[in-house]
Amino acid sequence: MAQTPESPRGSLAGRPESVLDRPIARVVAFAVFLGAAALLAWIHRDDLFPPGPTAAAAGDPVALCFAERAADIDRMQTEGTIGAAQARLFKSRAQALCQDRFGRGSGPPPPQ
Repeated sequence: MAQTPESPRGSLAGRPESVLDRPIARVVAFAVFLGAAALLAWIHRDDLFPPGPTAAAAGDPVALCFAERAADIDRMQTEGTIGAAQARLFKSRAQALCQDRFGRGSGPPPPQ
């Protein structure tokens, strides 16, 4: 029984190499992987990189309502009418009020 050396890429029966075993197939598979990863990143771009508060609040009625009320609360605090603890309390209540009036049931207000 004579042993014949096997080619590193061929099979035992001497069949030619499959198209899927060639290096170009690996390059194409890697390109498909990168495309899928890029598509997922694009779809979830707001989850991965949330917009800043000014971009989100530009047309948000809840943010506009709260900004107006927070300005009044800050003015009262600088005038000395209320203290810092009262200002925090009033701002939390103003946030809840604005969320109740203009919010769409999206959950509790963001932490201050």
